[in-house]
Amino acid sequence: MKPGPGAGNDHWFEPVAEHLGGAYLRYSFTKGTVAEVDRLMELLELREGDRVLDVGCGPGRHSHELARRGVRAHGVDISQRFIDLAVEAAPEGATFERLDARDLASVDRLRGAFDAVICLCQGAFGLMRPEDAREGVDGDRLVLDGIAAALSPGGRLALSAFNSLFTAAAIARGDYEASLDVGTGIIHEHTEVRDEAGRVEYVDLWTGGYTPRELRLLCELVGLEVVAVDGAEPGDYSAKPPSVDLPEHLLIARMASL
Repeated sequence: MKPGPGAGNDHWFEPVAEHLGGAYLRYSFTKGTVAEVDRLMELLELREGDRVLDVGCGPGRHSHELARRGVRAHGVDISQRFIDLAVEAAPEGATFERLDARDLASVDRLRGAFDAVICLCQGAFGLMRPEDAREGVDGDRLVLDGIAAALSPGGRLALSAFNSLFTAAAIARGDYEASLDVGTGIIHEHTEVRDEAGRVEYVDLWTGGYTPRELRLLCELVGLEVVAVDGAEPGDYSAKPPSVDLPEHLLIARMASL
């Protein structure tokens, strides 16, 4: 696989995360963590002592909040910078490691080890371009394969994904300065990001957009049973029908029981 921009990177997002650092948590979409976890506790039927894998955990905001509620959370992210930040602020019960989510299925110690998996805010899933495939297997498919492998029988998944129909409509109206490759569903944005000191860097961002039908079909491919696909937006995971007016989908799925 071709490396991402910047020597030694495994994925294009790594230099973006390195520049952002803790400034990532200044963005408005990160401010609804408590409300999101309130809802996730219910949707995933979590109890104190349950073990949750946080895929694409970033600086660890969801894992930290879960751990404060007695849930044992383990976060993985491809960005070492984000992992360092997550470890630095980790409460008891939250652990972290750098790991490429495309490799999850090959890590034996994670196989079947979790009561639930979360993959939120384009955490690994949804950040894959066609060139981020491996041996002809789409990057998002690899991430979902690994998530399925990590779930114990009966375990549940909560995954958010960009709504491709919302994005297409926003671009057509001129509300969103980005382009959408209709053939691949990839949204490309060239934008500025600021680090903790306010220094600006212009970066390219690629995000995969999905329809509920595509998410259901992907789950079927990896052996996950879909419970629901709701419309969602950051900070609000309440049950709503998918809509062209909502920017994200929230997928809830489960692994079959033995």
